[in-house]
Amino acid sequence: MSVLLQILTLLGAVTLFLYGLSLLSGGLQKVAGDGLRSFLARMTSNPFKQIITGISITALIQSSTATTLMVVSFVNAGLLLLGQAIGVIMGAHIGTTITSWIMAVFGFSFNMADFAFPLILVGFLLLQNKKNQRNRNIGEIIIGFALFFIGFAQLRATAQSLITPESLGFLNSWTQLGAGSVAIFLVIGIVLTVCFQSSAATMAIIMILITTGVIPFRLAAAMILGENIGTTIAANIAASVGNTAAKRTAISHTVINTFGVCWVLCIFPLWLKLVGSIVTMFGLPDPNTADLTDTANAEAISTSLLYSVCTMHTLFNVVNTLLLVWFIPVIVKIVTWIFPSKEEEESFKLKYISAGPVGTADMALSSVKMELVRYGDICREDLAYIRAAVEAKSQEEFDEANEKLVKYEEITDHLEHEIANYLNEATRTEMSHAGTIRIRSFYRIIGEMESLGDSGESIGKTMARAWAHKQTFTEEMLRKLDRMLVLVDKAYEAMHFNLETPLVQLEGITNAEDAEQNINAYRDTLREEHLSNVEKANYPYETGAFYMDIVNALEKMGDFIINISQAQISAKPR
Repeated sequence: MSVLLQILTLLGAVTLFLYGLSLLSGGLQKVAGDGLRSFLARMTSNPFKQIITGISITALIQSSTATTLMVVSFVNAGLLLLGQAIGVIMGAHIGTTITSWIMAVFGFSFNMADFAFPLILVGFLLLQNKKNQRNRNIGEIIIGFALFFIGFAQLRATAQSLITPESLGFLNSWTQLGAGSVAIFLVIGIVLTVCFQSSAATMAIIMILITTGVIPFRLAAAMILGENIGTTIAANIAASVGNTAAKRTAISHTVINTFGVCWVLCIFPLWLKLVGSIVTMFGLPDPNTADLTDTANAEAISTSLLYSVCTMHTLFNVVNTLLLVWFIPVIVKIVTWIFPSKEEEESFKLKYISAGPVGTADMALSSVKMELVRYGDICREDLAYIRAAVEAKSQEEFDEANEKLVKYEEITDHLEHEIANYLNEATRTEMSHAGTIRIRSFYRIIGEMESLGDSGESIGKTMARAWAHKQTFTEEMLRKLDRMLVLVDKAYEAMHFNLETPLVQLEGITNAEDAEQNINAYRDTLREEHLSNVEKANYPYETGAFYMDIVNALEKMGDFIINISQAQISAKPR
């Protein structure tokens, strides 16, 4: 096999490894579903619970990045305070080390690749069950687990075949520089993790390099320190387009690990001895003095080096967490200083889903729902400017209110476009049947909310024509329009409640239906009164025409509002 083909095979093995891990993580997240988010929101009352929560979730979904992004979305939503999120992230650092132990135990001690293809068969059969989404998700987990170990086995085999005296000689020039070598391999650890966007892939490479004698334990430890910095980059990239809360949460991830790397480097020789003493307690050779050329003890030495890497990874994150958990308020102040609040930030940008989809599409839906609640509240704010436009006593007052109506129409258009783009991105990945139904309801909701923005602008145009024709409403007309606006506001109130209430707790939408019926009934009453007033010539016909145009527009807003509640209840599991 040519060197070029071996390199391509190596890259393919890494890709298969990462794809398997992605399937495994995605399937686990789908199976966990809403319960995972509820657990995260509930189990954060103190630092100990926060750390346990981070460990548990990351161990369950096998992705510290997914846990971190979930935490970012919860901070955005106001469900977690920044200090609570930092505690969860610390726990995620410990939880992610479990993947390394799985690779060490099952990837080296046992050849799991031998069982991979039967597992793929089982997973494939489960995926064919179109009626049971849970079975399909379990099938995805099994296939991801199998591909993970097939990729790992091929990565290990190909890497070993690429190790030649020439390649060893090249690396030897980098391993004899004392502290300089430590710095070089620390940077290599960072770069590999950033390139792969996976600390697990970097740990797999470190295990292969150390067990084949390419690098000593000292430099493997340096790469692990680099990996712990590199793994924070994904969260910062995701949060770079987010709001201040997202950026603070993501940068805290970096502050924690960078601080840990710095203090470990200050006592690096002592740290290596500590790891070595822990490993020797279990009857294995000291990794600091291990020599794989000692053929008589080669197997024990290889095992010692392998478990030393995992011990180093776990010990670093556990000790760093135990040190920093007492300084969470200080970390909060640091990241707040790095990203101060910007009072001039645009108030109508996406707030809860600006950091990108969280993990799987299903897990992103709660963030979309919170964005829709906020979107509805913004539409409701427009009602105040409709009232101001209708009740304006001068051209200047009307122009000021009408300018707001035009602005809010642009805002609702923008929010609809941004949320739709997010939903389009979320649907690129497979989701549960219930998730698909919710996505459809969300599309309908944002369309109705955009129509509410259009209605405000339309009423502004009607009033502009009335001012141009010098038509003014009587006090009686204004009083009745005010009553109509109150009824529409009541409909908004019901809509807000129905959107905010979890689907499992939403019994029905009678509140919204009653509000809509009240609007229709009052519109019918005003229509009959209008016809009577026109017959009696109580006011000019043209004035009455503008008046009824606004009444009908407000009634149409009631239709859009009830449609939103209907779309929400339609997604409720049957």
